[in-house]
Amino acid sequence: MRRSIRARHVLAYTSDGVGRHVMLTDAEVVVADARIVAVGPRGAEPADEVIELGDVVLMPGLIDLDALTDIDHTILDSWQSPELGLGLQWSREYATHRRRAVFDAEERAFIREYGFVQLLLHGVTTAMPIASEVHSDWAETYEDAVAMAGAARRLGLRVYLGPAYRSGVNVVDDDGTRSIYWNDDLGRHGFDGAARFLDWAAAQDTDLIHGTLLPCRIETLSADLLHRTSALAADTGALVRLHALQGLHERAFVLERFGVPPLTVLRQTGLLGPNLLIPHGIYLDSHPHVDADTDDDLGILAASGASIVHCPLTSARHGAALDSFGRYRAAGVRICLGTDSFPPDLVRGIDMGVTLAKVLASRLDAATYGDYVTAATLGGAEALHRPDLGRIAVGATADLVAFRLDDPRDGVLDDPIRTLCMNSTGRSADFAMVAGRITLRDGAVPGIDLVAMTRRAQSLFDRMREAYSERDFLRRPGAELFPASFPAG
Repeated sequence: MRRSIRARHVLAYTSDGVGRHVMLTDAEVVVADARIVAVGPRGAEPADEVIELGDVVLMPGLIDLDALTDIDHTILDSWQSPELGLGLQWSREYATHRRRAVFDAEERAFIREYGFVQLLLHGVTTAMPIASEVHSDWAETYEDAVAMAGAARRLGLRVYLGPAYRSGVNVVDDDGTRSIYWNDDLGRHGFDGAARFLDWAAAQDTDLIHGTLLPCRIETLSADLLHRTSALAADTGALVRLHALQGLHERAFVLERFGVPPLTVLRQTGLLGPNLLIPHGIYLDSHPHVDADTDDDLGILAASGASIVHCPLTSARHGAALDSFGRYRAAGVRICLGTDSFPPDLVRGIDMGVTLAKVLASRLDAATYGDYVTAATLGGAEALHRPDLGRIAVGATADLVAFRLDDPRDGVLDDPIRTLCMNSTGRSADFAMVAGRITLRDGAVPGIDLVAMTRRAQSLFDRMREAYSERDFLRRPGAELFPASFPAG
């Protein structure tokens, strides 16, 4: 079946020269099965079905490589004072004697599906999920990953996933200092589940499911677990996503344990290479808050071919920023995008990223919306080694998303991309397709009762919020850990 998807604006791809996006007006994209077979003026190609989208910008499906798939925690942990912030970590006593899973397996599966639905609602067609381990009894399981794969397959979302694993966890000691609690047995058990899932995913006959190694934060991985991950990735060709270079506490813990900074650890363990994705990649040796005598990290990153998963909105919410987008790109570092918080809105993230780049450089042209949209499409495709994704071109996989441009609240139209990113949000996503399957129509995910899903998500969030108190090293109640913006009247 040939479908013609027609739109006022189409962000197509031309391979002339270096290859880039170009904007077509009053154009169509013709899809047959899972592939794009024609791009050009509307009506130029025969089609069995015509889908008129109207006043939208039709783009390649967005690629979110740090995609939140849990009940949001950023709304709880991105604004505390340092004293309250310590209460959101596990206490050492809790880690040693009382740790438990806040949610059972069925509830975790629901939460992941809820996250996937949110991604589709915001125009994401390919995702590498991430969820907080704070609410687990240690980390994700093989069974969790299989359940996630089932949800993605039902919804039509392409995912690169696996169970997260770690051999340590950030904790707060009785005196209020931070450290790491280690349990190597649990780390090896989690790694074995991740290896098992790679085999399971490889046996699935679908492009929607791709096994990926997703170890947790670098400071929570033992040398043994890092080397095991590197060896398995080399044997299987699996991608690895490892949170690193994202905080000063991380850097201090890694220096204390390994005697060298995080990027050096990645090199020494064999992980630093084209198959590595690093969220958030902020604290390099050249960062003004890093005490280092060198300025080599950018060059090392660029030469390695590793990808930085830039999450501008989440970083800003936690008081950090990539310093800077333009500097990383000029050095040749591959940059893709992630959300890593709720809502999983890459449009808002793009606007924040461009704004922060301008502030850091004191220049209005420090980054453009086109640069960031390219990172959210072609950048993600390059990180995944998928030249068939991130572009609207003949032969590419038919991953598409349309954002409406006719909402009166968005005002008048200038350039479609600038208008979308400056005046709108990802909530204007109206239509999406993944490998030729329609996954979003008229702003809704087919077969999903969003009201009922949100009601259940709220009840789970309320339970999650209360569970912080039992982990707090001072056992403070929720009302003290999470004071209201204004006192009750």
